[in-house]
This record gives sequence, C-alpha cells and structure tokens, in this order.
Amino acid sequence: MPSCSKLFSGNLPELTYDVLKFLRNDYSTLYSCILVNRLWCRLAMPLLWENPFSISTGNYNFIGIYLHNLNGNLKSKLNGYGIGKLLPSTTLFNYPSFIRYLNTQEFIFSVDKWVEVSVKTLKPRKRYFIKTISLNLDADFIRLVHTSLLKIFIENEINLHTFDVEFTDSKHISYFGDILGLILQNTKFINNIRYLKLHTGRTRGFSSPKNKDTPIKHRVLQIINLHQNLKKILLSYDNFSLYQSLLLQSESSNCLNTLNTIILFCFNFNGIINLDKAFEQLNVLESVHIIYCSPLNTDIIQQIINLNKPFKLKSLFVNDRSQIDESLLLLLQKYGNYLENFGCGHLKYIKGELGLESGLSLKQQILESVLKYCKNIKFLDICGIKDEIVYLVLNLVENIKSNLNYLTIEASETSHLDNSSSILLRNLGRILPPKLEYLNLILYIRISDFEVFKNNSQNTVIKKLSIINNVQDYGVDISPYIKEYIVDKRTKYYLAFRNIKIEDLKGGEIKKFESYIAKRDNDLSIDIYQFIKNLD
Repeated sequence: MPSCSKLFSGNLPELTYDVLKFLRNDYSTLYSCILVNRLWCRLAMPLLWENPFSISTGNYNFIGIYLHNLNGNLKSKLNGYGIGKLLPSTTLFNYPSFIRYLNTQEFIFSVDKWVEVSVKTLKPRKRYFIKTISLNLDADFIRLVHTSLLKIFIENEINLHTFDVEFTDSKHISYFGDILGLILQNTKFINNIRYLKLHTGRTRGFSSPKNKDTPIKHRVLQIINLHQNLKKILLSYDNFSLYQSLLLQSESSNCLNTLNTIILFCFNFNGIINLDKAFEQLNVLESVHIIYCSPLNTDIIQQIINLNKPFKLKSLFVNDRSQIDESLLLLLQKYGNYLENFGCGHLKYIKGELGLESGLSLKQQILESVLKYCKNIKFLDICGIKDEIVYLVLNLVENIKSNLNYLTIEASETSHLDNSSSILLRNLGRILPPKLEYLNLILYIRISDFEVFKNNSQNTVIKKLSIINNVQDYGVDISPYIKEYIVDKRTKYYLAFRNIKIEDLKGGEIKKFESYIAKRDNDLSIDIYQFIKNLD
C-alpha cells in the first residue's frame, strides 16, 4: 500500500514510467493519465505522441501542433496560404521530439485529411486570404506541408525507432516519391533507426517488370542500402522487379544478415523460378507469411520444398484466387509445424493427380493436413462450412485450442439447406479455449442452437465477439438471447452484430455495454493484411 501511494504521488518516476509503458496504444487511458499530476503528464505525453499518424481517431489537429514549431521560409509560405490562423499560439511540449514511428502511407493520408479540414475551415473567411481560393487540396500546398513536417522532424534530430516504407495507393505516388527524395537528401533522419519495414502494393513504378528503372524503385533501394538494419519486408501484387532487385542481386547484400520477416500479400508468383535461391541466401530469416498469393501451385511449392534451410512458414491464407493444387498438402506436411496463422476460404472445383474432384474435397484434404501437421495455430479463419467438413473443423479447433487466440468460422452460402451451423453451435462452446482475443461467427443461427452455445461457452472469456446471423432473413431474431449472453458474460469487452437489432439490446443492465457495441459488423472485423503487417 505505501508503494502504491508513492507511485501515484510521483515518488517513483522510473517505476511509474515502466507501468505507463504497458498502456502504450491504449490512448484513452493515457489521456486520463496526463491529468493525474505533472509527473504523470510528463511521462505519459511521449507515449501519446510517439506514433500519432497511426491513431485512427479522425482528429488530425496534431499536424497543426507540429507546424507550430516551424520557422523561416517554410513558415512564411504556409502563412501565405492563411494557414497560420489554424495553428496554436503556444505549445506545452516539444511534441516533434517524441515521434518514434513513421509510416509513409499514414503520413500522406493524415496530411490529406488535415488539409481537407483546413480548407473547410478557411473557406468562409477566404476574402482575407488570397491563396485560399485555390487551396482546395492543392498539390503544391500538400507538398509544402509534407516538406514542413519532415523538416521539423529532421531539425529536431528525432530518435526514430521504426521507419515504415509503405505505399499501396497509386493516387499519391508522386507524394511518395517526393518524401523519399527529401529523406535521401537528409539521410541522418533514418541512419539510426532500428527497424526498417518495406511494403509496397500495386502502384506505378512497382507493378511491372518493364518498369525496373523507375526513380521511385531506385529510391526505395537506396534507402534500404543506406544502412544494415532491414528486418522486415512486405511485397504485394506484381512487385517482381522490386523482389528481383532486393533478394536476387548483390546490391541488396546489406539485408542478408538482418532480414528476419518476409510477407507476401496477394503476390504474383508468375515468372518466379528461383525462390530457393532467394531464401537460401538469407541467414537470419525467422518467419515467412504467404497471404492469398497466386499461383500457389506445384511449380512454386516445389521451389520452396527444395530449400536446404528451414522454411519457417508462419502464415498461410488461401482462397479461390490462390489457384492452389494438391501440392499444397506437401507444403503443409513439411512446414506445418511452423504455422501459426491459417485461413482457408472458398475454393473452386479442381481435379489433380491425387484424384481430388472438387473444391470441397480439396478443402477436406487441406483441413485434414492442418489437423495432422499444424499444432501451433493461433489464428484460424475457415470459410464455406458445410455438413461434409463441419466435424473436421470442430476437431481442428479442439486440437489447437491450447494456442488458439483468434477464430473466424463462416458458413457456406448454401448452409441454410443443411445442418452445419446447428452442429457447429451445439458443439463449439464446449471445446473453446478458456480465453479468446477474437471470435467471429458468421452462421445461420437458430434460437435453440444459440442457447446451447451460450450455456456451453460460459467458461470462455472472449475479448472481442462478432456475431453475424444470416438466418435473420428467415424471421428468426436472437436479439433477446444476445442480450442475456452479454449480461451473463460481464468480462466481454467489445461486441459487433449484423442482422441483429441493436435497439433491442438496450435497456437495463445492457446500458453499461452500449459504448462497446459496434453498429456494424465490420467495425470489429480483422483485416488479415493489417494483422500480419503488424506482427513483429
């Protein structure tokens, strides 16, 4: 008790800071902490400001607070647009010095949003500002804001921990090039970073092997070659030329002893014939994530299987677009013990050398292989549940429940014609692990089946629950039973529902949960790209 008192009174600043660090990314709690006392304010403020561009609150006023620190010619140019009226007159801290993480795409998006709000604010008073009339998301003005912010960060000699070179939006490709160019003119800005991430998508300059000499690609490679600390890359879509330059040419030798994570998202494997050569030369590779890539067929899988080094396949997500064949079973057999994140979506009909006659039979074979070889699954996403595989899915969940933390199960579009949703609900509750971070059920839910699930899952703590009831269209309303379920399980934190009447959930004890109830199911849906991208 005395130690607790000293903690709150500020007599143990080191201990207080260690405690506050556990609240990193819990922004609402950190905001409360800055109101406790001066010490807590001083300790919590850097945590609030270390990665502001990634906070999805819809409030971009922090950019104006940053620009308050601008001096000289750039500030005069900004004032020429009349934007000085929107900047604070004073600030309590040197906020730019706190930044530790910078993502190029989030940086560009945040500036766009801030400029958009600024334009709306200035328009009613535009008679006072000559340039405001043409300010409407003017490219030159946006570039000026980009330059001003980066100049502030550079002059503050910030201790950047992570530089995330992300670009997947071709609409702003020129801004991306400008930002990389400015950083290359001030290389001290990124010389000491500890974590360089690279992920690019389908954009001009990356999307075709014919564009190997584009300036932007070369700028990305220049940044990579500036230091010895590339730890993680994410390549997506048709990034053949960047893949070739980064992994297969001697100019990329800087990363051979540091690169530990490779993420391939919707990557086009066409034309790649030397995956084994690329992976063999990486000395500290710890994880590979393959997410909806295509074609994931015999030619590609054989290249992977030919590797002499362990291939630590941590994530594998497949669906129709993956263009898989039965060779995937060999991949699971050889590397399934490494697998932690697995998803199997809807599969088309296919026939191969092993006699597989349809997408459903292929899915059965895949799930049987996962059940047999993959014991360490933490994230499981299975779509297209039908009678033929429902017990196989239940066996899989029970088999991996000691590690399972994220679970999505989606019924087939024709499942209202069979008993798969009923079988699943009546058996799932009793085999769930004691704790789940996320449970997403997209099923044809009937009242009697949900009652069984509710009773069987009483001992499972679920932090985020999403229930989508496709049987609502047939006149079945489980809203009252959802209400009972929430009240009974007071440890649940966030809930989302579709085809369930939110207004029917309100009243009585349920009111305390209202702030945690999402109005749409996609408010809680987990984006696989974002989930894997943020893995360390």
